[in-house]
Amino acid sequence: MWLAFSVLKKYLCSANNTSYMRVCVLSFYFTKKMMNDFLKNRPFNPLEEDAEFIPLLSQEDEDAMQNEKLPEEISILPLRNTVLFPGVVIPITVGRDKSIRLIKDAYKGNKIVGVVAQKNDVVEDPKITDFNEVGTVARIIKQLRMPDGSTTVILQGKKRFKTGEFTQTEPYFKAKVLPFEEKRPEKNDKEFLALVSSLKDLSTQIIKQSPHMPGEAVFAINNIESPSFLINFISSNTHVSSAEKQKMLETPDLMEQATVVLKSLTQELQMLQLKNEIQSKVRTDIDKQQREYFLNQQIKTIQEELGGNQYEQEINSFNEKAKTKKWSKEVQDVFEKQIAKLHRMNPNAAEYAIQTNYIELLLELPWNEKTKDNFDLKNAETILNEDHYGLEKVKERILEHLAVIKLKGNLKSPILCLYGPPGVGKTSLGKSIAKALGRKYVRMSLGGLRDESEIRGHRKTYIGAMPGRVVQNIKKVQSCNPVFVLDEIDKLGSDYHGDPSSALLEVLDPEQNNTFYDNYLELDFDLSSVFFIATANSLNSIQPALRDRMEMIEISGYTTEEKIQIAQKHIIPKIAEDTGLKKNQLKITDKLLDKIIEDYTRESGVRTLEKRLSKIARFIAKEVALNKKELSKLNEENISKILGPIHSKDKYQGNDVPGVVTGLAWTQVGGDILFIETSLSEGNEQKLTLTGSLGDVMKESAVIALEFLKAHPHLIEATPETFKGKNIHVHVPEGATPKDGPSAGIAMLTSLASAFTKRKVRKNLAMTGEITLRGKVLAVGGLKEKLLAAKRAGIKDIILCLENKKDVEDINPQYLKGLQIYYVTQMHQVLDIALLKEKTKVAVN
Repeated sequence: MWLAFSVLKKYLCSANNTSYMRVCVLSFYFTKKMMNDFLKNRPFNPLEEDAEFIPLLSQEDEDAMQNEKLPEEISILPLRNTVLFPGVVIPITVGRDKSIRLIKDAYKGNKIVGVVAQKNDVVEDPKITDFNEVGTVARIIKQLRMPDGSTTVILQGKKRFKTGEFTQTEPYFKAKVLPFEEKRPEKNDKEFLALVSSLKDLSTQIIKQSPHMPGEAVFAINNIESPSFLINFISSNTHVSSAEKQKMLETPDLMEQATVVLKSLTQELQMLQLKNEIQSKVRTDIDKQQREYFLNQQIKTIQEELGGNQYEQEINSFNEKAKTKKWSKEVQDVFEKQIAKLHRMNPNAAEYAIQTNYIELLLELPWNEKTKDNFDLKNAETILNEDHYGLEKVKERILEHLAVIKLKGNLKSPILCLYGPPGVGKTSLGKSIAKALGRKYVRMSLGGLRDESEIRGHRKTYIGAMPGRVVQNIKKVQSCNPVFVLDEIDKLGSDYHGDPSSALLEVLDPEQNNTFYDNYLELDFDLSSVFFIATANSLNSIQPALRDRMEMIEISGYTTEEKIQIAQKHIIPKIAEDTGLKKNQLKITDKLLDKIIEDYTRESGVRTLEKRLSKIARFIAKEVALNKKELSKLNEENISKILGPIHSKDKYQGNDVPGVVTGLAWTQVGGDILFIETSLSEGNEQKLTLTGSLGDVMKESAVIALEFLKAHPHLIEATPETFKGKNIHVHVPEGATPKDGPSAGIAMLTSLASAFTKRKVRKNLAMTGEITLRGKVLAVGGLKEKLLAAKRAGIKDIILCLENKKDVEDINPQYLKGLQIYYVTQMHQVLDIALLKEKTKVAVN
């Protein structure tokens, strides 16, 4: 093997560091075949003094070198950051005066020096104690004068030695030479050969993966025949510290040295793979960013040629809009910060759209932008009367509320909550209030809402984040003082996403809503000027804390007379307009409306009535569209054909059967009547059975009624023996409909008493009231709906608790026309009024 020194010389002359020169040396190993082919064309003596090729060790040269005798005394060349191994060729830049003098003298002589590494690389002027004990005998192959004036020598290691006594320190060091005992494995040792093969493989992988190692170095590794030289060669070129290389040099066992080198190479390969992987990722990211940058620059240039950058124009438009906003300094500071952030962002980045949406929200929200209020109470009263018939107390309360706002000048008064059955005009009242005040109107349906974020919004960190529905609706109406209707507030839900009703506490609290915090907006927004109106069908499902923040206004059901007026003044004109009919084409008399209401609707409101009238209007519209000469007359016969069979409705069923009593109930769609039926049968043990989908409270009422009768049998002229050997069955019809509540207590008491005594119940009588074990009758609610239901069913007499008298007095007298109301406080009074002395002829037990 030979090293192409002529090329090496060119690289050395242009290099200034040892590691690069070492790479150059490794780069120019030739195989024997390559060298022989070259020598055939260029014959010369490679061993001549002035030859341009450096001889390297072959297996025969190494064997001969091992047999060479060491000199008794040798000049010591100290090295920093470098350890020379036997057989290895390295370039050394000489800079210290002692070293330069040594090289010159040796180069003129036998060119043999002893190379010893310093223990501490920092020491500039080493002493004898600064040298390692083991070094390498080396031969100076070539001395070069570099362009910068420094001297570089190429050394080839020969044999390891130990330094003995130092015989000279000036002008350079000399020391006696002691032999270094080496231990080599057998020539055919399989373990050693496998170890050497592993070294070759790892070295090849490192060279291929290292960007600083030329690929030609693989030829050198694969064509080194001597195992010991291969180990020394790799040891010299591993990326470890000088101290670790010195330990390899001082290792006498070649097998052990190879193992240490293999471990070092393994670590180096792992580090190199990790480094390459990191660099590959970084390079990919940088390449992508550079590509995007160049593309953006090209797009920017094209846009400027076409008339400007759209992104710059967008930002400029944002700044122009901001000048017209009436926001506070806090909001202004946030806007400026966000617009500056947008300016720095890449328009094609995903965050750019998020940032733009946020800035657009800031600009579109009506910060301190209000409509002028009209507090003309007479005008408000006129509008309410035009839009809604009846509801006198409700209108009066709304006008009082508006008067307070007018006098106070702000809205820090309780939030209104309109509650009542469906179809009575709760939501439309909100529209009328907005119309009366001259404010904008917005409605938010809360039915089925389960996520707190629907109220407060999502944080911007979430994908697809958006503000809450409160802020969205304020943005939609472009006013910070609208009439805001929170529809169906009683139907709010809750789950693992949070409790929306708790989030509404801040919205509906006049002391807090001036700093309402939306998670997406991340700013306080003033809701104190918003006129909030909530609507509900029932108060039971509204959270107590939320209910406490609202002023309740009950809107009860309509009488038949009121429904007729509402239909004539509001519903029929609206339907005629919606269906394209003229006023004279849709004429319905009051008598016909009364029949439609009584036979085809069963509600407290007018929603079903509107559906029935719409069906009639569509029937007439079809005839008009078919160009019929004569339209069908609207009478009872035609109504039956158009609307179908009459709805069955609850009517009083007489008093011929003992144990059947009519009770009054309140439902979400208004009042209703229900029947309590009691049947007795013979049995060994007294057993009470309750059926009809009854709730716990209703079951308890039945138990209380029975126990009261058993404790006071004289009230029904009975004895304790009357109750023995009887199985009692209490049933409430329409078993598929769940029923609960305490108001059926006196009806159950009367039913049981009638069943045991066989006495008739007063004709056309209904009752409602709660009972206690002490025999008292307690007040119940929903009286207006219950009384209207009683009138619809043909009931004439009503039994109520005395405490309910004040509630009855609040009801319009026209609702009570034709009703006889009996007020009681004790259960025996109920029995005295309800039960007749006459007994029935029909037996049920």
